[in-house]
Order: sequence, then C-alpha cells, then structure tokens
Amino acid sequence: MDPHSLYLPALRVIEDTLRATDGPVIMAVDGRCGAGKTTFAAFCARIFENCAVFHMDDFFLPPEKRTAQRLAAPGGNADYERAEMELLIPLSQNREAVYRPFDCASMTFGPPRRVPPVRLCVVEGTYSLHPALAKYAGIKIFFTCSPQTQLARLAHREPPEKLEKFREIWIPLEEAYFTGLNIAAECDVTVDTTLLPL
Repeated sequence: MDPHSLYLPALRVIEDTLRATDGPVIMAVDGRCGAGKTTFAAFCARIFENCAVFHMDDFFLPPEKRTAQRLAAPGGNADYERAEMELLIPLSQNREAVYRPFDCASMTFGPPRRVPPVRLCVVEGTYSLHPALAKYAGIKIFFTCSPQTQLARLAHREPPEKLEKFREIWIPLEEAYFTGLNIAAECDVTVDTTLLPL
C-alpha cells in the first residue's frame, strides 16, 4: 500500500485550510507511537512551502515538574505550558519562536533554537492536542494503528530495554490521554496506518 494514498484526506484538509487562511496555520499531528506521525510531518515539510516541523518530544516534562498529581492527569507528562509559551503563542502571532529542546537522554535542555514565522507550523507528537495546545491548531490530525502493528514497529526500531518501557509506561500513558480527553474525536482526519509495512 502506498502511504501517500492514506495521506490524501489529510492533505486535502491542509490545502483547503491554507487557501482559506491568510495568516499562519498551525497543524497538530497527534496519535499513537509507531503510527507514523513523524514520517507524515516530514512529508508535509517536503511538499508545502514555508513549512516548519516541531516535535513534542522536545517538550518532554522535566524532572522538577514530575509530581504525582501532574503525572496522574491525562497528558501530564508533556510540558504543554512551555510548548504554548515558547512555540505556539509566537508562531500563531506570526512572530519568531525561540525554544529550548529537552534531551530525554541527558535530562537537560539544549541550546535555544530560533524559528522565524512560517506559513504552516506542524507540531507532531503525542500530546500535541492537549487542551492547553489544541486551541491553537487550525488543523487536527490523528494517526493510529492496531496494537499488534504498533508493537511490531516499536520492536523494529527500539532496543529491547526501551521497548519494555514503551509497553509498561509510555503506551499506557498515551492511551489514558487519548481516552480521558477523547482526542481522536476532536480531529479533522484520522489516518490508520495498520496496513503499511514496517
């Protein structure tokens, strides 16, 4: 199956929104890990002019914010406050964004990245449609796949110890977020990539 054929409904929404809007357009690409969010975002960056991609992994919740109360809330392990202040507010106002990507390996912030205003801002990653962020998204896309496909793809790309963390920690947190906040139902398009090869 050609993945681009699965993208067509989402691409039509993007094109229609860009035609109907003069200012910057923010698109959130949320969904399950292993479903193809990052691949789709990179595809959009290649085919749309003046497009920039941002990753929710850069807004992982730092240790000092990881309280039991915060982590118990759906989507609480994303630093959505910082994503809003450093990224979405300035870009939605057609201003330069300056943000510090968080490195999960070292648990430290990287040097600031400066991004000029763009026509299409793609924010990809689980938690990109957290209620604190969804209000900025003019386009909302949800990527999904079957649990079996998800685990097969993760096993293909991750070492065994990281795969176990996905099984035990990250996937349950994602599912609690999707269910608790009804994320897929809020989206313009759902893209199911189950039938795509690894």
